[in-house]
Amino acid sequence: MLSNSLIDPMVLLPKIVILLFAFPLHELAHAVTADWLGDSTPRRQGRLTLNPLAHLDLYGSLLLLLGTFGWAKPVYTNPYNFRNGPRAGTAIVALAGPAMNLLLAVVVALAWRALDGFGGRDLIGRNAFGNLTTFADVFVSINLYLMLFNLLPFGPLDGMKVLRGVAPNSWDGVLDQLERWGMFILMGLIFLPFVAGINILGIVLNGPFEFFYRLVFGL
Repeated sequence: MLSNSLIDPMVLLPKIVILLFAFPLHELAHAVTADWLGDSTPRRQGRLTLNPLAHLDLYGSLLLLLGTFGWAKPVYTNPYNFRNGPRAGTAIVALAGPAMNLLLAVVVALAWRALDGFGGRDLIGRNAFGNLTTFADVFVSINLYLMLFNLLPFGPLDGMKVLRGVAPNSWDGVLDQLERWGMFILMGLIFLPFVAGINILGIVLNGPFEFFYRLVFGL
């Protein structure tokens, strides 16, 4: 499971890799999907690139380096340009980002399992294999947490856009309120453990995290 050490280089390294590749790939997935569905807004804003400078947010990057999650700059779209309609298009574009995080977690976990299955400890040495195990653990864990966190149904997270895409029109009033107050709700949930000792986010996310973690690592 994810190490909490802030000075372990094998914990810091996968976070840097996530900043330079996973965050840009998450946002690129949004941008490419929107472009494919007919909205050129991300293309005109220069978001169809893997260049981290086009995607990274300073505060979201620092939070990732200090903790287990963060954020990048959101990809803006015009839902009325989607050829399959604004609601369905918005949901599909929103799902693309978390799906990319899951894909990255699966690829790294499968690579580690393959190396382990072919006797990685003997091939590269126990110390090197231990370092790679820590790298894979941190990389996979953070990507799974990013996927699950982004799917929470609060604005401005991807989960809100997905919910809007599949919910009936009669829910719009409630969803408008969730989106309007979503950032305040999220901040409250993030800081609640520090002020009240209650980790609601952990309660909500840890169960699904354990499921996906065990699934991708074959535990």
